[in-house]
Amino acid sequence: MFPQKPLPKYPEIKLATTPWHLSAHADLSNVDFVHIPTEGTLGITARLVCQRRNLSFSTAMHTKFPEYAKILVGVPESFGYRYLRWFHKPAISTIVQSPSQQEELLRHGFEKLDVVGGGVDVTKFQPQTRVERMLPRLLFVGRVSKEKNIEAFLNLDISATKVVVGDGPDYERLVRQYPNVEFKGYRFGSELVYEYAQADCLVFTSKTDTFGLTSCEAMACGTPVAAYPVTGPIDVIREGVSGFLDEDLDVAIKQCLTLDRDRVRQEALRFSWEAVADRFLSVHQRAADSQISEVV
Repeated sequence: MFPQKPLPKYPEIKLATTPWHLSAHADLSNVDFVHIPTEGTLGITARLVCQRRNLSFSTAMHTKFPEYAKILVGVPESFGYRYLRWFHKPAISTIVQSPSQQEELLRHGFEKLDVVGGGVDVTKFQPQTRVERMLPRLLFVGRVSKEKNIEAFLNLDISATKVVVGDGPDYERLVRQYPNVEFKGYRFGSELVYEYAQADCLVFTSKTDTFGLTSCEAMACGTPVAAYPVTGPIDVIREGVSGFLDEDLDVAIKQCLTLDRDRVRQEALRFSWEAVADRFLSVHQRAADSQISEVV
């Protein structure tokens, strides 16, 4: 509905260039709450419109933008968190992805945080008949860029086939630098499900993600996840059931190869969209009840 420009250094994220047209696209005359899931130009406009109309709104924090801005362009994290505190302060609730993200944000001075988490379509992402292979098949799915720490995966000294699904600013350089790695580029739909289902282990290398949706997608296909013990993986992966966490990814991967793929799949069901929707609804129901009690 809006003309867009890519965010510098992160073209996958688009910024609305005419956010002031929001009122022409959204009828806010008969709503109870507005949810603002982005802190960009459109989110700022929605925030302003809600405040002008005395309309309650919730917000969400899906990514660690201050950390990304520091890694990609050198902006101090303190600047990013100052802006985010200003943006989210008037919200009735700021929805976050995980308990560890909530704890981290509380230390940064945020308030009114509710954990809802992310979801995965467990009917789309399912186990498949697997091709027998001589070597374990290790998979990375995500943006091929510095902030995803992908070279921690590429540099692993392990007897396995390494597969990368995704694209990004470092793609061409890494294809040349790692000729023995299978770089698939972007995959969508059934092709993406196939890559997850055929992998023996998803290697999640990021240390700056708040949740890690790719982990849930892999688990829904029966594929265990090896990751660092950091925000995101700590809350998604149940050690010894759906994956392993270790500062040494090689150790975590070898442990993952012993797991029961059926149990991994069962763990993913707690991230169904139905479960997420129920948690999202409960946050706003509590806010509505609170507003009613204040009026009474």
